[in-house]
This record gives sequence, C-alpha cells and structure tokens, in this order.
Amino acid sequence: MKDEFPRAKNPLILRYHRLLEAFSKSDDERDFYLDRVEGFLLYIDLDKNEEDLIAAEVEFKNSPERYCLVPKLSYYETKKFMEGFVNEKVYDIDTKEKLLDVIGGKEARENFLEFIYDHLNELDKWQQYYHERSRVRIIEWLRKCNVVFVFEEDLELPRNVVEKLKEHVFDAKVGKEVGGAREVLEAKAKTYYSSEALNPRPKRGRPPKQQAKPELEPELTHDIYTTVPIALRQFLFIPEFGTGGASFSSKFDSEEQFLANLRGGSKDKVDTKLEILSQRLESLRHLSTKLKDFTPSGLSDKKIISTLVSKAVEEERSDSEPKMTQLAQDLFPKKKARATQAEVKELMEEKKKRGVKKVTQIHYKKSDKKK
Repeated sequence: MKDEFPRAKNPLILRYHRLLEAFSKSDDERDFYLDRVEGFLLYIDLDKNEEDLIAAEVEFKNSPERYCLVPKLSYYETKKFMEGFVNEKVYDIDTKEKLLDVIGGKEARENFLEFIYDHLNELDKWQQYYHERSRVRIIEWLRKCNVVFVFEEDLELPRNVVEKLKEHVFDAKVGKEVGGAREVLEAKAKTYYSSEALNPRPKRGRPPKQQAKPELEPELTHDIYTTVPIALRQFLFIPEFGTGGASFSSKFDSEEQFLANLRGGSKDKVDTKLEILSQRLESLRHLSTKLKDFTPSGLSDKKIISTLVSKAVEEERSDSEPKMTQLAQDLFPKKKARATQAEVKELMEEKKKRGVKKVTQIHYKKSDKKK
C-alpha cells in the first residue's frame, strides 16, 4: 500500500455481520469493497446517479491497492453451500429429498429459505451452519488480503474503550487505557491467523444440556470513519445488526423483509386460487342454467352431456377442487317420485268409470287344430 495513506496503529475493528451480508449479496450486478486503511465497506449501487458512479470509478482507479473487491457468490458455490447443509445436518429422509428437489429447481436460494423457515426444526441448524461456514470463508479471504483485523462482535471490551480505539486508530501516542486495549486487540488478531480459525475443532467431553439461550444483541459502537473520500461517502454500506440466516437471500436486505414477503406471498397464492375457483364455479352455474330446462331426447344427446360432465370431473381431480361433480346431478333429468295414496285412489276410480274392456274370444278352425 502507498505511503500516502495513514496506517492504523492497531488491528482494524470490522463487523462480521456486515461482511456476511456483503458476501451473500455480492453478485454480477452488485459490487462490494472493503477499505484496507480504515475497514469500512462500500456498496456500489447502480441505481445511483451516473455522475456519482463515474466519480467512484475514478477513485478506485486512482488507489486500486486500498480497496479489496468482495468475491462473488457463484451459482456453484451457492448450490454447494445448500447441499452441504442437507447432507451434514438434515437427518429426516423425506425432508432431505424435498430439499434436494428444491435445490435442483428454479430460484433455489429463495425456495430453499422458504422451506427452511417453514420447518422450525431445521431453522436453528441452518442458522448455525450458515454462520460457521461463512465465518471460515470470510476469515480466509481477509487473510488473503493481508488485513490485520478483529471482529467487533468477538470483543469483550467496554463500549467506551472500543470507541476510543476507533477515534485514535492512527495516533501513535495514546493513554494507558487505549494502549492496554491495543494489546488485547493484537492478541485477538493472532487467533484469526491460526490454523484453528479455518478448521474449528469440536469441543471435547460430554455436550452440555441444551437450554433455551436468550439471543442478546451485542452492544456495538458507533461508526467512526475519518478517511472516507468525498466521492464514496454515499456508497457506505452500514446496515443494522442482524443474526438471522435470511441474509443468505439474494433479494431481500433483512430478515424482516424476507418474513414479510413470506407471509404476504402465501396469502397472495391463496387469494389467486380462490379467485380462479370462483370464476370456474360462476361459469359452471351459467352452463347449468342453460342446460337445466333441456331434456335429452335420445342416446346421442345423453352422450354429449356425459362428455361435458366427465371433462368437468377431470378438471376437478386435476385441480383438487371439491364438489364440482354436483353439476352432473343438475344436468340429467331426475327420476319420477313415487305416487301417493291419494293419486293411486284417483287412478283406480278412473279405471272403474271406464269399465272393463270386453275381449272377443278367438275361435280356431278345425283345419288349424289338425295342423
């Protein structure tokens, strides 16, 4: 790096959750950069003004050694990420098969997350797996960029001390409190360059009893940056803290947005299905009113109507929409009901009035008898 840039007197204090989001959302249309001088992140949003984008490009060309481009998350890496979770952490055979089908389909990342968030047993395992693997990947990349760093989420220093470290990051002479805190940072930074950082070992001994641990949000300090170029200030990437596994999504910026879309999307699907069902029922009512007064004269007419009904039944089975076969009962003429006792008496009286029919006896000839 050029000597014109100031050098930090202690390891850079980076926020892990911001790097996690940058790694997850970096693709062909979105570029993220890490500043090696002070540790801030930049998101080059293509929706910005063209003049601002040109000014940012000039800044990158003038000092290419200062900024590190966050690597893109390719389709192959995304698929490998999800398949690794399914093969290592999912034990139910049916769930594993369904997830593998989702991974092999379209919009695998979004459908994968929707499935995971619908199955709470897999959600906790996914969040833990996602953070562990992403952490290793981020540390490996920072080591390649020769960045001496610590994650602010891992520090156990008081908040005011961390803010003082940020304020005096370029000062050589500092007080005892800041000097002692710098020694703590240097010792912590060495752990990220150890072999265990890339290959975390499982803890030995009997695992502790699983208890519901309350998720406490760490007390993070304010962002203090003094060397951000004027052309890049509007591109600063400073999202709020988030721990959910929904940052794996390529469409939504936060877990709240993802959950809101998840609930709204399912509601929209139900509404569209109900609308289609109501339209079909309305068309069938219109058809039934036309055919109610129609009485089939022959077998050919019955066949025509039966084919219409069979088609309706097939559509019912394919769409799994119930009680549409009721149309068949309305199309064909109903059977005549049995006559009541009063009607039977009236018929008998009419027959008596008509009288008994006289039938002439048939006389055979003798020749016919002989034959």
